[in-house]
Amino acid sequence: MQLLAEDGTKLHAWFLPANQKPKGSVLFLHGNAENISTHIYNIRWLPKAGYHVLLLDYRGFGHSDGVPKLPDVFLDIDVAVSWMSNSVQTREQPFFILGQSIGASLMLHDAVKHTDNPQLCGLISDAAFTRYGDIAEHVARQSWATWAFHFPVFWRAYNQYDPIDGLAKLSKIPILFFHSKDDRIIPFSNLDLLVNNHQGYHQRVVTSGRHTATFMTSANRRALLEFMSQQNCFFDAESATQASQNFLKSNFLKVQPSGLVGLYF
Repeated sequence: MQLLAEDGTKLHAWFLPANQKPKGSVLFLHGNAENISTHIYNIRWLPKAGYHVLLLDYRGFGHSDGVPKLPDVFLDIDVAVSWMSNSVQTREQPFFILGQSIGASLMLHDAVKHTDNPQLCGLISDAAFTRYGDIAEHVARQSWATWAFHFPVFWRAYNQYDPIDGLAKLSKIPILFFHSKDDRIIPFSNLDLLVNNHQGYHQRVVTSGRHTATFMTSANRRALLEFMSQQNCFFDAESATQASQNFLKSNFLKVQPSGLVGLYF
């Protein structure tokens, strides 16, 4: 399927329907490098567990047009969130956003704009970092050549998008934090810094193994499913639909006859 960002960038996405009566939906924001065709292994088990999944390729990834850079990539997340609220498949259901690595870090900033969305039930952050400047220094000591979001050495200028600052404004949203103590890409020390900056309900899960391999193990999958099932996401469908429409109108969402969705400001 294809989504259309506010600036006209065409984005590639996959929708995986639940294999049973849906319990909710998940918007998946993948990590750096490659695309949804490889990152799908992290979430392909969710439809069998009863969750619809929308996988988004940011601009410049996979078959999506454009160049991956900040702040433009936030437009990609915004249109995906709007699709979750407006599509026939998911508009009457609660949904979660699951981000890994750069996807989690982008999510923690962008979600601030969506805290009043009545269907957004929680966030799952796997291996997020705190600040762009800090991770730029860490990556510069290794190899920035593997990072697609421009050269991280320039990320010092992105401090206005720091994930840890977004967390301070997300007290109304439950968050499940994962991070591996063996992570060599995003230092494990980021976990406590993020958790301590979230004033709302949250859970903290320390994992093991390589970066973003979290859901390769059944224990971590169970932790995710338990977190989603524990949230009080049950609501009246008619009221939720009206609230979602009001939310979308306030953001000037327009659905194209071709099926593309775009935000117009």
